[in-house]
Amino acid sequence: MITIDEIKKNPLVMEFLQQSKSSLEAQGYTEHGLKHAQIVADRARMIAEKIRLTKEEQKLSEIAGFCHDIGNFLSRSYHHYLGALIFQQIFSQNFTPEELSSIMQAISSHDKSESEFSNNVAAVLVLADKSDVRVSRVLNKNAENLKKDIHDRVNYATKSSEIKVDEKKKRITLVLEIDTNLDPIIEYFEIFTERMVVCRKAAQYLDYKFGLIINDFKLL
Repeated sequence: MITIDEIKKNPLVMEFLQQSKSSLEAQGYTEHGLKHAQIVADRARMIAEKIRLTKEEQKLSEIAGFCHDIGNFLSRSYHHYLGALIFQQIFSQNFTPEELSSIMQAISSHDKSESEFSNNVAAVLVLADKSDVRVSRVLNKNAENLKKDIHDRVNYATKSSEIKVDEKKKRITLVLEIDTNLDPIIEYFEIFTERMVVCRKAAQYLDYKFGLIINDFKLL
């Protein structure tokens, strides 16, 4: 298995991430570039380590986290499927069939509300990806855009986001601090309810419970 550092040095991966960032920026989406890729990779590795997955699964989770959005430059709607196929095209000689299929399944299922998980890497990736809520993901911060775009408004109001793993209580918790002067908490639920359902399913697959805390209030 090649390392995450070798993945990051691959010119195709880096170019596809850059093109994906540019494509979604042009469409008015939040940041989906290198910073998002790195945050998701770091969180995926941390979650996998905390819940005591195998060393191999920890590495696969980190790699899947870094590469999960590489298909966005081709299509936003089908980027998860295309990303899995692109990954296979680039790295088919660098992983065993089992390793490759685990990463491909993770990438292809990370953005589907109907996801049914069949491997640990896929479940970890969903938790890492959906927990990245932050002001720096908002690319268009002018007042008119924030007024009309609820996704940007929620990210803009989020002062901090952290995902915590409690091994003893078998609980994975997303902890957010939101500036309610900029955005009411109810708007978070309006756009993220579906994501939280998927996170709960992912945690359950890993034999954990999922929790949500906003501004020190336990909501899930």
